[in-house]
Amino acid sequence: MLDLIHKILYTGIGFAAMTEQKAKEIAAELEKKGELSSEEGKKFADELVAKARKQSQEFRQGVNDEVNNVLNKLHLATRADVEALEKRIEQLEGKCAKEHCAEEE
Repeated sequence: MLDLIHKILYTGIGFAAMTEQKAKEIAAELEKKGELSSEEGKKFADELVAKARKQSQEFRQGVNDEVNNVLNKLHLATRADVEALEKRIEQLEGKCAKEHCAEEE
């Protein structure tokens, strides 16, 4: 399952990178045709890149939210749950050891 999640995230990142390159190519082509000035082309490419990054971030957040929903439905123990249990076990072991030592005296 973790592999699938990684593949989905990398696909989203790949789309963002591809979009950045494509935006620069489109801007360069428009500049070449004289439809945009060099400054307008740069601004156009920057705006497209910013939108791509925003969409990529939203995509990652959506995947993260969905993964968290699935994990919550599975009722798996969290790291905090495990750490709390470990602490409780240590406390009980200490209490048990004290009681056992008191019985031997």
